[in-house]
Amino acid sequence: MVAKNILLVEDDGLLRDTLIDLLGLQKDWVLTASETGEIALTKLKEGQIDLLIIEEFLPDIDGRELCYRLRREKIEAPILMLLSAETKPHVPSNTEAEPNEYIAKPFRLGLLIERIQFHLRKRERDEDAIYSLGRYKFYPGTKSLLEPIENKTIRLTEKEASILKYLSQAPNTLVERAKLLNEVWGYNSGVTTHTLETHVYRLRQKIELDPSDAKILVTESGGYRLIP
Repeated sequence: MVAKNILLVEDDGLLRDTLIDLLGLQKDWVLTASETGEIALTKLKEGQIDLLIIEEFLPDIDGRELCYRLRREKIEAPILMLLSAETKPHVPSNTEAEPNEYIAKPFRLGLLIERIQFHLRKRERDEDAIYSLGRYKFYPGTKSLLEPIENKTIRLTEKEASILKYLSQAPNTLVERAKLLNEVWGYNSGVTTHTLETHVYRLRQKIELDPSDAKILVTESGGYRLIP
């Protein structure tokens, strides 16, 4: 198995060293640490990073601002953000630049390991998978849909692709809004179902012949169903 490179961006020396030691015990994980956002950006240019763990408050930059810069520079590796115990849930102003998941302190090491494993597996599936979706071929790895007859490519946002990918893994199955929200935005994100509904609305504008009469991404009581 190819080793996975994980970058921890944390200015608390004790927590940083503890996590490096304990997470480094996991097979096939290579841990690298950074104290600041700027150092993290430099390390990202030096080699492939498969997942990032970012502290919410860094000495040189806010963790969310760092996340925005990473996404702007097309860094697509999963990002887990460590929230302080005092942080209250919020509605993000730019959901496309949000981390993949928030983890509130104090947290169990087992939970952090579980979520890292989840996002690494999820990214591997995303890169390799191809789904049939109505008249489209859906490529989560490139966040795109191909309409082969007209040879037309439709670009998707990060969250749009995540919604379709999760629903594609359970075709013809009703997925509850809360479940889809947690899988796409992560736990403790503070994102509401209104945000999910807005993304679904925009998706339908891209994939449905008649968005007002959806045939692919349909709404049912309590959630959504994908009809391939």
